[in-house]
Amino acid sequence: MSRSTRWILLGSTVLSLAIAASAVAFVRWSLSPIVASGPTTLFWVERGDSLGEVARNLEARGLIRNAFVFNLLARYRELAGSLRVGEYELSAAYSAEQTLDRIVSGKVATFAVSLPEGLTAAEVGERLEAAGLANAAEFRASVTTPATAAALGVEGATLEGYLFPETYRLPHRLSADEVAKVMVDQFLTVWREIEPMARAQGLSMREVVTLASIVEKETAAPEERPLIAAVFRNRLERGMRLETDPTVIYGIVNFDGNLRRRDLEDASNPYNTYKIAGLPPGPIANPGAEALRAVVNPADSDYLFFVSKNNGTHTFSKTFSEHQLAVDQYQRRRRTR
Repeated sequence: MSRSTRWILLGSTVLSLAIAASAVAFVRWSLSPIVASGPTTLFWVERGDSLGEVARNLEARGLIRNAFVFNLLARYRELAGSLRVGEYELSAAYSAEQTLDRIVSGKVATFAVSLPEGLTAAEVGERLEAAGLANAAEFRASVTTPATAAALGVEGATLEGYLFPETYRLPHRLSADEVAKVMVDQFLTVWREIEPMARAQGLSMREVVTLASIVEKETAAPEERPLIAAVFRNRLERGMRLETDPTVIYGIVNFDGNLRRRDLEDASNPYNTYKIAGLPPGPIANPGAEALRAVVNPADSDYLFFVSKNNGTHTFSKTFSEHQLAVDQYQRRRRTR
């Protein structure tokens, strides 16, 4: 081999190595984060999106440096067909490999919504809509459809009472039925704990939930729930009407916040427990775990009455005469001041 030929081969080798080194450097650069640190942003992988489409969209959004190299990475790792549909929190501060791992993990972005004890189904729908997690009208239609309640395994024609109070983290684009199922499943978890006690006392799921919903609406003091439950159970056992304002209010269409005497005398309201005996037709709100437990494990007491002390708590009485004195002290005198 001539000297000139050897120089040509050496030059070609050096050039090839230089090109290879440049290619490796380019790939490493392409896979590296675009910025050292930065906020996350939401990115959707839509149903039917190909790997190429996802890669191009990521590059267009400034979340990866190079769509072609991202595509090669996914194929090299044999993940080209593993991208999961959903909404992801991504950042330009993530490497291409971190971004790929998130998209194939299926760990979609979730958003918090807090549902305190005692909300009605309609109020739950409003909170979900405010959080951007459901349309209130669609949610209301779902939870008032008898087929939905039957499919989810609860007693009654609607899901009122079974939308368990909790702080949930939910992804966007769940259907109203899917959102409702999350809440009912949480209720059923608690119900399985207390069901043996309920059955032993001859109480059905619907009876427990209905009474618990009344207990929930009657007190803001958690420690009073067993006492409130005891009062109502004592009244039911003695054949006394429950005579509770929250049930009446629930049965009034477009209640304006002012409960009037005529409302308490309206026998056409099926939730008017001043006129009807026993429990109302169904739950009037969605009770939490402590209210449910209070119904199956009420306080051991002979109380039959209670009246608000206007500070979120109540005073309890065993006789009507004692109750009248308490009403005079906390309600009538207050109205005359």
